[in-house]
Order: sequence, then C-alpha cells, then structure tokens
Amino acid sequence: MKMLLALALSLVCGVSAASATKWPEGAKAAVVLTYDDGLGSQLDHAVPVLDQAGLKATFFLANLKPADVPRWRAVGAAGHELANHTVFHPCPAAVFPTDPRYTSEAYTPASMLREIEQQNTLLTALDGKPTHGFASPCGQTLAGGVDYLEALRAANLVTYVRGVHASPDDLRADVGRMDPMYIPARGFDERVTGAQLIDFAKQAQAGGGMAVYLFHGVAGDYQQVSDPAHRELITWLAAHRGEVWVTTLQGALDWAKAHPDPRQ
Repeated sequence: MKMLLALALSLVCGVSAASATKWPEGAKAAVVLTYDDGLGSQLDHAVPVLDQAGLKATFFLANLKPADVPRWRAVGAAGHELANHTVFHPCPAAVFPTDPRYTSEAYTPASMLREIEQQNTLLTALDGKPTHGFASPCGQTLAGGVDYLEALRAANLVTYVRGVHASPDDLRADVGRMDPMYIPARGFDERVTGAQLIDFAKQAQAGGGMAVYLFHGVAGDYQQVSDPAHRELITWLAAHRGEVWVTTLQGALDWAKAHPDPRQ
C-alpha cells in the first residue's frame, strides 16, 4: 500500500512539475511587473524604486505627454521594456469616459490595427527596438463591437497581448505553451497591501509559473497602489532573487519559448 501511495504521489508530482516552466538559475517562478498608461506617477515613484533595487519592468505606453518623452526614452535605455497600449487608449464609453472619437465604439478593427502600428513607430523612436508587446486598453479587444484580436495576430504587429485576468491555474501553467495573444495578468484595487501583493508572487512560486502584475498609478494618478505597498513588494522581490526571477514580460516569454521542458 505504501509503495502504491508513493507511486501515485510521484505521478502527481511529475504532472505538476511538467506543467511548470524551468526558469533561469533555479528560480521557482517568474515575476513580471507591468504598468499601464504611461503615467507621471510611474516615472516619479515606480521607476526610481525599481532602479534602486536593480529590477526591470514593462511599461505599456498610451497618451504619451511630449514633456515625458525624454524620461521614457531614459526608462527604455535603462533596460525596462516599453510596450504598446495604443496611441489614444480607446475603451468602451461606459468604462472610460473620453472624447467620443476615441471610444472603442468609434473604431473598426482596421483602424485599431493602424493605431497600434503607429504606436509601434513611436516606441521604436523611443527605444530603437523593431518589435513590441501589447496590452489591450481596458482589457477588452472590441473595436466597433468586433473582436480584433485574431486580426492583430494575423497582422503580426505585436509579439504578445497581455490581458487583465489571471486564475490560479495560470500561475502553474507552462509559460512556453501559452498562447502569446492571451497572456494573463492580475490587477489590484487601491486598498491592496504589500503583503497581498507579495502573496501573488508566492502563489506563482508554489506553482512554478509566472505572476504578471498589472499596475496603473503608483502613489498618484488613478487606480493607484500606495507607495508603501509598492515598496514592500519591490523590497521582497529584491530579497528573493534566487527564488523568483523578476524580468520584463518579453524577457519571460522569450526565455520560456527558448527553453522548452524536454519532458513535454
């Protein structure tokens, strides 16, 4: 009976291990910090804390302010990832009030793709890179009521699409086998604590997968996480480098694709 139980446990463990990605230098999980909308609070509060800790993150830029262009160029030069969030951040009118011309209802899939292409051009001017990842504004992929995601895939304009939802299963998934057009991520409300942010990384650590954080404002702007909570997360990540690999989203996806699990 004991032998049968041991065999069953080994099979279960084998299935669990096979579903996880093998991260560099023995890390148990990857952690990706992403920040949406190109906000001033990210430049003022997030970037300095990240740089001080020696950690890299991904910033999805939209509605870029001319005065911030030199600062974002410096962010890219420092090794952070600059990624596409469209030019005008078109969302459903009921979700994100804005100029009626820039609601997602006013777009078509073709016009959405043209805008994504234009934002790629701006990003290349900032960081010199020929390709970029993408996060859909407000986490939705409708333009004029039509889903544009498969058209975006076919156009080959972006290397991945980050979403806004992540399940427990996503934290155990083999990242190399993920559909790059559906990369899960988790957002947090303004009352989130540092301990709650850290727990998300610990869940990925236990599952062997990837935890993708979605932030907006940091100690300012909107949908903000507090400066103490953000700093507590960064401090924890810096102190656990050997257990969790903090990298950009493109870096994590590239690694997972280049290092498939030979057991799969």
